[in-house]
Amino acid sequence: MSIKCEIWGKSPKGKDVRRFTLTNAMGASVSVIEWGAILQSIIVPDAGGNMADVALGFDTLEAYLKPHGSMGDTIGRYGNRIGAGRFAIDGTEYQVALNDHGINHLHGGKVGFSSHFWTGTPKEGDHEDSVSFHRVSPDGEENYPGNLDVKVTYTWNDMCDLIIRYEAVTDKPTLCNLTNHTYFNLAGHDHGTIKDHVVSIDADVVTKVDAGLIPTGDYMPVVGTPLDLRDGLLVEDGLEVMDSCPQMIPAGGYDHNFVLAKGASMGYAASVYHEESGRYMEVLTDQPAIQFYTACTTHLEGGKDGASYGHYSGLCLETQHCPDDPNHSNFPGTTILRPGEKYDTTTIYAFRADD
Repeated sequence: MSIKCEIWGKSPKGKDVRRFTLTNAMGASVSVIEWGAILQSIIVPDAGGNMADVALGFDTLEAYLKPHGSMGDTIGRYGNRIGAGRFAIDGTEYQVALNDHGINHLHGGKVGFSSHFWTGTPKEGDHEDSVSFHRVSPDGEENYPGNLDVKVTYTWNDMCDLIIRYEAVTDKPTLCNLTNHTYFNLAGHDHGTIKDHVVSIDADVVTKVDAGLIPTGDYMPVVGTPLDLRDGLLVEDGLEVMDSCPQMIPAGGYDHNFVLAKGASMGYAASVYHEESGRYMEVLTDQPAIQFYTACTTHLEGGKDGASYGHYSGLCLETQHCPDDPNHSNFPGTTILRPGEKYDTTTIYAFRADD
């Protein structure tokens, strides 16, 4: 294993931003950057050994300093949505930014974790390499209480397992629900769409949402709908009949939180398969839910190698707690982190290819 470190540009405050590329024994690699602790590249082989970058993204730091659809971002303090941007902790009410169509709070606010510098520390090993990124989100940032001390560690091994570990502590009760927002396309980032991908998610229910994609507090069984991905479904087949599922219409596709059958134990959550390339990705996590998003509204120019990323150009599988969790006591677990506790969660994206 090896790690290449290079200066990739400068932050808005003039600080050098490094990119770290971790390469395993088969020549597969991931690249991560100190700006936003962003996952910039995942290059893995297909069934014939041909390498391709399966993560949508950009070739320059400048592109990540602009609006970029959260591609590859570390999301925090709170991944997903909070209805009307309001929540309460121990009787104290908080109002955070309404950066989702001026109605709801999304992905940590106007300046989320992906718009800050993180200090990267690489560590080489015999069969795996890692880079840990650290920052302290100060008390009051985006109106969240408490100084939140956060570390995100990316580990890449010879099996092509990408392991992401999130750790955090706080000095005041606060919310913490971290995730990664990489857009995957197993045919290659510039393939066009993910309609030819088969997605499986081990969930019997989703959190039912209103027209603004905010949970109502109810669960909806997936059986008999295009949201039933338990046995795998071609994305194109699901999109073709989404008008038959009122829950999918506001999103224009898949943008739903699946409550995992396994609960909060570490285990299998989801998988993706692309038949033509033979690439397969399995997601394992200790989180109780996963947001499946199919880039329903994406329209970005100037991607890697000049690629254009349109609707359904990639898919996200964001492991997390349920959206709007602090306002629904019936949802599994909690996103409230208290002094003396440690937020510590791991997700694995395992890449393989058919022989």
